[in-house]
Amino acid sequence: MQFRLYASAVAVMLALSGALPAVAQQQQPPEHRTEWPGLVSGDSGIDGLESGPELQRGRSPQAMLADQRRLTAALAGLQPGRKGVVDAYVVSVALDSDPVFAREARESARVLTRRYDAEGRSLVLAGGDGRGAPPLPSGSITALTLALARVAELMDRNEDALILFVTAHGAPDAGIAYHDGDQGFGVLSPARLAALLDGLGIRNRLLLLSACYSGAFVPRLMSDTTAILTAASATRSSFGCRAENDWTFFGDALLNHALRKAQPLADAATEARQRIIGWEREGRLDPSHPQVTIGDGVARWLAPLEARMPKVDTPPVGAPATDALQP
Repeated sequence: MQFRLYASAVAVMLALSGALPAVAQQQQPPEHRTEWPGLVSGDSGIDGLESGPELQRGRSPQAMLADQRRLTAALAGLQPGRKGVVDAYVVSVALDSDPVFAREARESARVLTRRYDAEGRSLVLAGGDGRGAPPLPSGSITALTLALARVAELMDRNEDALILFVTAHGAPDAGIAYHDGDQGFGVLSPARLAALLDGLGIRNRLLLLSACYSGAFVPRLMSDTTAILTAASATRSSFGCRAENDWTFFGDALLNHALRKAQPLADAATEARQRIIGWEREGRLDPSHPQVTIGDGVARWLAPLEARMPKVDTPPVGAPATDALQP
């Protein structure tokens, strides 16, 4: 699993050389087989990643059209917010084509949609799951940008909330890496995500970031009306992201266990953090130090949503993330 920091270390320099070694993967679809291309130019170095560069190359026009149709249909299917009701909009995105992320994004969307009464206001950007499920719109920085823009159009930004779940590999000092086989590359930086949400006026937000080094997003995204939970601190890796897994440690602990229960977000975050600490100790792994920050104004929009939470818990699904610890 330490290897799956993949570009956690590798992607730091993903734009700076254009000649990085290929990253071996374990399962399709689709595998990462070629070098990571240069994404920025000039003398700015890693500062050039803050704008959130994205590169598409070699994708067939038929595949592009099919994916665009899936995305267009998904965006068109989102319902407007209800007047006088605090509605949640769930966006769950896998920004890497390793199948673990698609599987995690799909099931996490189900958990969050049920928990926050978001039926008809939920969107999953995750492509294929590697096990024959119908393809969904692919996760990419562009698709996420369009999804957030559509949500901002439909929601009442004074009362409704965005529930955003992002799962992928992370890159130190850069952000979350977008990597779709050999055809899609990019970086979702803290600065870029903050600019998107702030520019769209999405102020009420629960951000769940499942990636190595994702604690780097906290200083840039935090606000009085924001709750942000990350899989790791800004300087630590997280675990469980093998391609064949159903869950990462963070996704399994938080989404597959704690948020399935009728308990407040803060309690769920504490439960998930303790579970992750236990798993890491069991596996003799360096602590990931998950981050939890909840703004003082979050209760204003979160309390009405939690008041409508289902009272019956649901059981975890899929193979435990800790299966990766077995010899």
